[in-house]
Amino acid sequence: MVTVAWRGKPIWILRRTPEVLNSLKAISVLLADPDSKVESQQPPYASNVHRSIKPEFLVVVGLCTHLGCVPLTRFAVGALSGLGDDWPGGYFCPCHGSKFDLAGRVFKNVPAPTNLVVPPHHYAWDTVIEIGVHEQPT
Repeated sequence: MVTVAWRGKPIWILRRTPEVLNSLKAISVLLADPDSKVESQQPPYASNVHRSIKPEFLVVVGLCTHLGCVPLTRFAVGALSGLGDDWPGGYFCPCHGSKFDLAGRVFKNVPAPTNLVVPPHHYAWDTVIEIGVHEQPT
C-alpha cells in the first residue's frame, strides 16, 4: 500500500492479491453495505464487489466516514491482528472502533455510517493512476 495526498486528504492505493480478491465475497454478511449501494461513496465505475476499476488495485480516501480520523492498517488475518480470530484483514479506526475490509467496505454495527470514499480516478497509463479525473467510458 502507498499513500499519496490529494486535496489535502490521504489516498490509499492498495495492491491486492488474488486470495484477497477471492475473500471479498465471503465476508459480505458482515458488512453494512456490501454491494456499495450508497452511490455517493464511489463513482459508477467502482460500483462492484472490489470497488475499483482494476480489481487488483484499491484506491480510496483514507479517512474514516465517521469523524474523519485516519484508520490504521490491520492486514494481518485472525488473532494476529488484535481484532479477533475472525478478522479478515482490512482497516481499523481506533478512535471509535470502525472497521473496513480490503475493499473499503464498512462492517456492521460500527460508528462509521458508510464505506470509505473512492475518489474520481483513472489510469493515464497502465501503471499511472491520475486522481481527481473520472474514468472515461469506453
